[in-house]
Amino acid sequence: MSSKVKELQLAGPVNQATPRGTLFVVSSPSGGGKGTIIRHVLDVVENLSYSVSYTTRAPRLSEVDGREYFFVSREAFDGMKAAGEFLEWACVHGNFYGTSKRQILEETAAGADIILEVDVQGAASVRQLLMDSVSIFILPPSYEVLRQRLIDRGTDPPEQLEVRLRNAPEELKQYSAFDYVIINEEINRAAGQLASIIYAERARCMRQEGLVRAVIQKFKSNSIMEP
Repeated sequence: MSSKVKELQLAGPVNQATPRGTLFVVSSPSGGGKGTIIRHVLDVVENLSYSVSYTTRAPRLSEVDGREYFFVSREAFDGMKAAGEFLEWACVHGNFYGTSKRQILEETAAGADIILEVDVQGAASVRQLLMDSVSIFILPPSYEVLRQRLIDRGTDPPEQLEVRLRNAPEELKQYSAFDYVIINEEINRAAGQLASIIYAERARCMRQEGLVRAVIQKFKSNSIMEP
């Protein structure tokens, strides 16, 4: 872990006075590194949780049901979709993915910030909902780096890998629709940037209005009591 991220960890509790949590939407092409960056940030940023999405794809070797995703059948997914249980859903590279509406609404209502890891389609769907959300696009530094990361990951057969690479240029074109862009050249630097974005958004006036008013009220009360 970089010293920058460690410093941000120490700074964490200062700006956690928002009465309602914020949804942080993190997106990138497959292999862009968003999952790795998010794991780093979850380790150091307090009062931050992770939205576990549902998917119809098969779990990869190291994945655990309920941790990376909830792995469900197509029939179960369609049933949840029909029941309106998804905040957003999309078909990506031939598999379906969906975000639990209940988890997002309950955790943000309780004051917890939550990270949602989605593809660009999912991020676009969330933006249309006009929620209090902040979107971050993770940009791989080059096509060659993205391709090598997908190969090194070793989770996709050659034909699926080519589909992901073929779709990447179109996904990259969506970067301007996001609030922030992080170029993922080095993992600790990128994680530090994402943590910085979260802390900066927590410090916005609109998210600290209640705390600020309480502090100002104390100033007024003390000034009245002084002789």
